[in-house]
Amino acid sequence: MAVLSSLLCTPARFISPFRLRLWDFSPCKRRTWLFLSVQRCYTSDSSNSSDPHRSSGLERYKDLQKYFNRRLKAAYHRFSHIPDHSLVSGHNHVYFIEGDGIYRVDQRQSDPEPEQVLHLGQVSRQEEKTGLIYEERIQWIVQRIRLSPQEKHLAAALKTTDTEEPRCVVVRLRKRNSPPPPDPQHIVLTLDKVFSFEWATDDVLFYTTLEALRCSKVFRLDLTSKESRISSVFEETHPDVFVEVALSRDRQMLSINGNSRSSSEVLLIDGTTSHLEPFLVQPRQPDLLYHVEHWRESLVILANTGPGKEYQVLQSPLSKPSMASWVPLFAPDSGIVIKDMDVIGDHCVLVARTAAGGLVLIVVSLTNPKEAYTVQLPSWACTIQTKKPGMGDRGSVLEFLISSPVHTPMPYSLSPEDGLLLSGSKDGSSPGAQGRITTTRLEACNQDGTLVPVTLFHSGPVGGLRQAPLLVHVYGAYGRDLNMEFCPEKRLLLEQGWTLAFCHIRGGGERGLSWHRQAGVEGKQRGVEDLRACLRHLFSSGVSSPSLTALTACSAGAVAVGALCNTHTHMMRAVTLQAPFLDVLGTMEDPSLPLTLEDREEWGDPVGNSEHRLIISSYCPLHNITPQCYPSMLLTAYSGDARVPLAGILKYTELLKKAIHTHFTLNPKSEYEPAPNIVLNIQPGENHLGPEDFELMLEEEALRLAFLYTELGLEPPRPQRKRRRCYQEPGIKPLLQQL
Repeated sequence: MAVLSSLLCTPARFISPFRLRLWDFSPCKRRTWLFLSVQRCYTSDSSNSSDPHRSSGLERYKDLQKYFNRRLKAAYHRFSHIPDHSLVSGHNHVYFIEGDGIYRVDQRQSDPEPEQVLHLGQVSRQEEKTGLIYEERIQWIVQRIRLSPQEKHLAAALKTTDTEEPRCVVVRLRKRNSPPPPDPQHIVLTLDKVFSFEWATDDVLFYTTLEALRCSKVFRLDLTSKESRISSVFEETHPDVFVEVALSRDRQMLSINGNSRSSSEVLLIDGTTSHLEPFLVQPRQPDLLYHVEHWRESLVILANTGPGKEYQVLQSPLSKPSMASWVPLFAPDSGIVIKDMDVIGDHCVLVARTAAGGLVLIVVSLTNPKEAYTVQLPSWACTIQTKKPGMGDRGSVLEFLISSPVHTPMPYSLSPEDGLLLSGSKDGSSPGAQGRITTTRLEACNQDGTLVPVTLFHSGPVGGLRQAPLLVHVYGAYGRDLNMEFCPEKRLLLEQGWTLAFCHIRGGGERGLSWHRQAGVEGKQRGVEDLRACLRHLFSSGVSSPSLTALTACSAGAVAVGALCNTHTHMMRAVTLQAPFLDVLGTMEDPSLPLTLEDREEWGDPVGNSEHRLIISSYCPLHNITPQCYPSMLLTAYSGDARVPLAGILKYTELLKKAIHTHFTLNPKSEYEPAPNIVLNIQPGENHLGPEDFELMLEEEALRLAFLYTELGLEPPRPQRKRRRCYQEPGIKPLLQQL
């Protein structure tokens, strides 16, 4: 179910779930945290460490960091066997990613042996310089797999751990009972800078390329002749439009989706025809967002043409796809917003969020739209991850996982025909969580009367949380929901007595498109005010106190946090920021940066619009630093990050330290006030998304926990000693047992 992901796929300043982030268009990649020793990557002579010249203040946390590194490893081991959708099903084989490459097993065999179809050690970064080929040994991670319709070819997306430059490797698969070729892993072609790709036929692959964080070109790879042939299919000229290719659930239609922040344009390629020529659905027009799915001889369209310019479901004939032929099928009731859509058999299944903040499924019959019904999900459900259908699937059942930041993913299946919802456990609860984790949904009232949703995870009654440390999560930008997927680090904190709050401030997408519009450009200050209202409501409800409260944010989420720190420093004791966007004004003034032109719809144009400049100047974290006692801060940055330039983070850190020094110099009485620690952790690499390497990820998370405990004055609980039990590392054999 990746409908709205295509509408939101532009490379914004965000960090999406769990190190997959921007790259995970489908659930075929296993989370890197599932396995500790057997990781889903191939390592070759890689070494990473923080920049010793510009990182500062890290030493005081080293001992505690080592302690939390051990605790985190134990936590990841505990959750190493949680369900996922990483297996890719062909007609007769099941494909999976394991350690050094991609394997498959033949389901027709009673005792199948895994066959390796791609060894990552064979994939080297090769570039041609002055007629010579040189190789650089690096670490590869498999991001996703695509099979051609009859399993003649496999295409795999690869990425290195320290850059965001993607690569696509095309492999020719061996037929059953055919003698193995001299090179059993036949790499047909390697394509650099490939972002999205889909097979139209067994020999035709469509793909987009990523250059300077922008996808604007679509190419076609033909493997029908002895020599592969690449031809250009489409090129987008608007600089703020991001292009990707996708395949309909029934695998008959391939779409070319061109989306900006506020408009869409879709071209379709009918995979059942021989010419494979794209045709336009609806020309781009301002403020029209839409996505297309295929059903029989019709198109099912999700577009923001409903009441309040929110999403509704429409239908049109395949032969007349333009907007003039769109017929409304279903619009949700007031207060309910559609988050995603899929077509299962003769039904449209919608993921929707209620006014209370919970998730539900809405099933709409495509043959009789009036027969829509709602399927309730567990109250703790925060995210849904659907399974990409295998080639042999009948397509009549939707399989998905639901989870929360502290609830492990739980498998479910829904039969839209009869409304039967089946869970992977007897009571539909997250394993081991019943009776220990409470999910509470609150609403904080802003000064303008807007109710801001807050999701709270805690142990015990809300009124008894006054002495509990509180970690507040926030984002509020680009119309994206706050990341609410399961995270072992969050679960560990909860088990150690923390309360976790997720503030769904305006600028995000939790309450629909209007929720984002209210905090766009001129309304950015509303998101800051929402965050303040959330903290006030939590404290007044008996949840923690400012001295025990820490805020955490990633990328563009740092804008609201940084702005609040400038105006209400007394509301929190510590802050952790990852790849933080802090110099909004300086960045949006520089059109040479990759995202500046595209992001004007989100932040405004301070160069061409004087009003926008005044608005940005009023809240920009870097340009509003004043001498006062700030909370302690841990800022984690990546030296080659193209989305958030390092220069802005360095400047912010320098100005913040100077302001704190000035405050304590000019206010002698402030010597009794605890001085904040401003810690800068600069990691190498170009990856805005954080380290993919498991050990480096653990180091980063352990440092964050060490910082929080130190700055909040907490004593980390020591685990009780238990008898040692034999632990078997997961590997290929346990995976085969799952098959």
